[in-house]
Amino acid sequence: MPVLPRLVAALPPTVVGRVPYAGPTLEYLADPLGMMQRRHDTHGPVSHARFLGKPWTILVGPDACDHALRNPDKAFASGPGWGELVGPFFDRGLMLLDFEEHLGHRRLMQQAFTRQRLEGYAGALGPAVSAGLDAWPVAAGARGFPAYPALKQLTLELATQVLLGAPPVEQRSAAERAELTAVNRAFVDCVQAATAFVRAPVPGTRWGRALRGRRLLEQYAGRQVAARRAAGVEGDDTLLGALLAARDDDGATFDDRAVVDHLVFLLMAAHDTSTLTTSTVLDQLGRHPGWQERLREEAAHLPDRPSLAEVEALPSFDLVFREALRLVPPVPVLARKTVEETEVLGERVPAGRLTAVMLHLSHHDPALWDEPHRFDPERFAEGRREDKRHRAQWEPFGGGVHKCLGLHFAGLEVKLLVHQALRRWRWTTPRATPTPLSYLSLPVPLDGLPLDLQPLGRARPASPTRPASPTQGVPA
Repeated sequence: MPVLPRLVAALPPTVVGRVPYAGPTLEYLADPLGMMQRRHDTHGPVSHARFLGKPWTILVGPDACDHALRNPDKAFASGPGWGELVGPFFDRGLMLLDFEEHLGHRRLMQQAFTRQRLEGYAGALGPAVSAGLDAWPVAAGARGFPAYPALKQLTLELATQVLLGAPPVEQRSAAERAELTAVNRAFVDCVQAATAFVRAPVPGTRWGRALRGRRLLEQYAGRQVAARRAAGVEGDDTLLGALLAARDDDGATFDDRAVVDHLVFLLMAAHDTSTLTTSTVLDQLGRHPGWQERLREEAAHLPDRPSLAEVEALPSFDLVFREALRLVPPVPVLARKTVEETEVLGERVPAGRLTAVMLHLSHHDPALWDEPHRFDPERFAEGRREDKRHRAQWEPFGGGVHKCLGLHFAGLEVKLLVHQALRRWRWTTPRATPTPLSYLSLPVPLDGLPLDLQPLGRARPASPTRPASPTQGVPA
């Protein structure tokens, strides 16, 4: 478990914010929502601070964030912004490309996320999810089962199997399973380097581990590309096959180097963000048994491995999915850098300025959401649609030209995981207080998200719903 967030959380925000060089960073790690709210209340939607020794412009609130995401004067670039945080580890991934180059790569990559492709992914995900959950050591139930690390390993297995065409885990050798564990660790190291204080190739530091992790990921992805080229199966029903076969109107394709770069980024996005959202859904359903039963009943008629259309026809699943993304957006802050001087809401932002687009606060703005810290999926239902009060109040997948290309795949994967879990267990969240999250990188449950699992047919009566209350900026 990360020690730094625990230590920082024990200090008063007024003390944390004054730590030289790293103060605002530590304040964010300790209490992201609180830090954003204090910035907004004290300095307004556009302010400036030093993070890790460099000046940043901070955008909070839907109006300021919307301006950066729409980017009407093309002043904000994504690549050099994210490059400051994770550039060496996800270099040349789609998120780190801009303008015409980004548009060209995105058009090619969209061929991997067509409706027909998603239907194929659904067919492959069904049996893979079922086998993966069957392998969890909880056949007779479990108390305090750490769901987050089990989910993270499973979603990486799903990504390699469904997106790369790797064999099912049970058919892999011991060496292949050990390699997958190392790949999982490498992704963690690369993502966590975003908030590293030592940003140099020093062995034993987060930055040093991330550089080593990137090399391992390149080697892993490179072998997959080489094997697929050698087998001559470009264009099969995997994401890798789609990338290898993609052609634009002029016949341009990705070379192998570009495919490797995109795979490293896509594999991270395909399993990290899905793990986080599935964790939030399981946590909230464990606290709200009425919603858990509602979803179970809604999907009771479905086969064990539903199609894409069948998953899409589950309105309550979609409500819960959206609310989970509102409460804990997997990427609460987006990074940008100005390529020319610009203005946001009348405030000057100089050229070359790193910019933090802090979307998370908009998801909890009481001016936009009724009781924003409360789990209430019905706020997205027709007749209420609280999310329609401002076009930028709910942006878990980003916005503008960099809006997540795999958002429909992510929704499909999360809903299939939840559907399969509902068929196997009833569960409760034993922690009475909100689940503590580490914000060293993406919001990860500090305690591994323990769940009390009861196999269906032997479940105890559901416990009453616990009242929700925010703690240190972590939503209930």
